[in-house]
Amino acid sequence: MRVLVVDDEVNLANSIKRGLEAEGFVVDLAHDGQEAVWAATEHSYDVVVLDLMLPRLSGYKVVEQLREQGVWTPILMLTAKDGEYDQADALDLGADDYLTKPFSFVVLTARIRALLRRIVAERPAVLSVGDLALDPVTRTVSRGQTTIELTPREFVLLEYLMRNRGRVLSKSELLDHVWDANFEGPLNVVEVYVGYLRKKIDTPFGTQSIVTVRGFGYRLDDTTVGSRGSQNPT
Repeated sequence: MRVLVVDDEVNLANSIKRGLEAEGFVVDLAHDGQEAVWAATEHSYDVVVLDLMLPRLSGYKVVEQLREQGVWTPILMLTAKDGEYDQADALDLGADDYLTKPFSFVVLTARIRALLRRIVAERPAVLSVGDLALDPVTRTVSRGQTTIELTPREFVLLEYLMRNRGRVLSKSELLDHVWDANFEGPLNVVEVYVGYLRKKIDTPFGTQSIVTVRGFGYRLDDTTVGSRGSQNPT
């Protein structure tokens, strides 16, 4: 597996490179945003580990440019910022995961392997499940010809569900990927936001695409009008 590590802290980048190579990865380095965009567009990587604060082009801009160019390599953001909105912005632009500095190398490798397990050959610019469509670039959602207005948090939650369509996602996993990995609030915040989503993407259309799998979590399915999942829908 080939990984691109982008960080302007040379010592840290070299340390990550040595550690990943010891785990069997092939690792390339870049130390600024423009170099990162060039490398990720000219070469094929399985994962990009990307620092947020970079010279010449920020990590935000790198993600934005790569996604606009149709490069859908999974991106793990490294950030010294632990603010909720900073992390949400990275996810909104198309990053797949984030890790706050300082971090454990064990956790870094675990996150990379988790991203690798979710790799598909090519991720479409517009995600679709049945007649439900989500465009990560324009941040628009629609069912059929009807546009659906979502809050930023609802949008990120729906995007993660759609990228993992058909897979049961636990509340803990949703918290880790849609909220802050260090979020200390109640787990039922996920249930609350799933409820918000259902009222917007399902209830008005007589569908039920978000299914509750009792004791496990939630799954997004392709549904037809008026259909019901076999699991508990609440």
